[in-house]
Amino acid sequence: MKANIFGVSLLIAAVGGGANALSPVGVAEDAAVDPATGISLPDGFKATVFADDVGQARHIVAAPNGWVYVALRRSVRGMGAVALYDPDGDGRSTERQYFAEGLQGSGVGVHDGHLYYSTDTAVMRWPLPESGAPTGDATIIAEGFVPETQHASKNFTFDGDGNLYVNVGAPSNACMREMRKKGSPGMRPCPILEKYAGIWRFDADTPNQDQMSDGHLYSTGIRNGLALAWNTHADALYMAQHGRDQFASFFPEMFSNEQSAELPSEEFHRLDDGSDVGWPYSYYDHIKGERMVMPEYGGDGQTVSNEGQDPLVGFPGHWAPNGMMFLKSDAVPADYRKGAFIAFHGSWNRAPLPQQGYRVVYLPMDDDGNVSGDWVTFANGFAGPEPVMNPRNAVHRPMGLAEGPDGAIYISSLMSGGRVWKVTYEGE
Repeated sequence: MKANIFGVSLLIAAVGGGANALSPVGVAEDAAVDPATGISLPDGFKATVFADDVGQARHIVAAPNGWVYVALRRSVRGMGAVALYDPDGDGRSTERQYFAEGLQGSGVGVHDGHLYYSTDTAVMRWPLPESGAPTGDATIIAEGFVPETQHASKNFTFDGDGNLYVNVGAPSNACMREMRKKGSPGMRPCPILEKYAGIWRFDADTPNQDQMSDGHLYSTGIRNGLALAWNTHADALYMAQHGRDQFASFFPEMFSNEQSAELPSEEFHRLDDGSDVGWPYSYYDHIKGERMVMPEYGGDGQTVSNEGQDPLVGFPGHWAPNGMMFLKSDAVPADYRKGAFIAFHGSWNRAPLPQQGYRVVYLPMDDDGNVSGDWVTFANGFAGPEPVMNPRNAVHRPMGLAEGPDGAIYISSLMSGGRVWKVTYEGE
């Protein structure tokens, strides 16, 4: 299925809601930023800075016990996660407990009375405490992932049948024989696909499962599916991946800097058991509306590929989707209830053009998980007032998304000391 495919010429229309009447309004690209929070939101929504200076926050979860748990990319005082609590309900956490000693992580989630946490090489869990941070040693659930220096984060999600889905990113740009070297061809078959570039499924309750001997390769051909979530409305798995880099620097005869900034698309997919998205043999071009042959495999920027599946949506290139969430409550207007919230934290590969992304978007969907309208920007302003030439210069980079027991939306950022926002709907 192909729907809502945007080129750069349609970006402003998409941000403003597009022509499809089923889309919510979203927030305008030039909307004023709230000086107290540093972000802008659609009318009726309110944000508070739930916590500041927490550390380099990655994924987050708002647990049934009222605490918010945040995985940290870099440890704080030797701890790789933090638990936050707002005792008086004013939208600002005043209690903070660090935990996960000796670890650094990315994924965090709650399932069946347990708090799950992932490092680059394992997924583990503790019993979810009545309050505060867990104590004691965690139980390893999935392990055997090979340590890597790129695309190593093991974000994860759960379905309703006791299964755990783990993203295993490819330690590669396009499965080239020589890593990121101009002129190096792609390998076919790509050996990386055996252990990487896919989503592996595990039993969520069985300890010490090994990736290759106990895990099931659920979907493949995914360069790095950091934005991963189970859609409970459609009872299906959805993913947005980071597309490959360096079209213009490796193939200047095929791609200008402007084209390379927009391509390839950041692809949003529904994943079924056995899905093959197409990496490294193909990529999606949202401007042409076609899946194309990767240059390392004989493509010239014009040749259509028959390998891989078309995405439901192709977002502009190098926006870097990092988190995804489907709401379960009815605390927001109906237009925002069944679709996908996606956090784009921005990348580096639009240079020499300014970087883009740095926003949370909302993609409306129906009960069956089909795209039902144009995506819109839900939260913006994270990057700050100046054009971002390097992602390190962004004020904030939205990373993780979570829904609280009361329907509040939490957004995390690893920049400027690490921040978590709480977003609620207050009405018009």
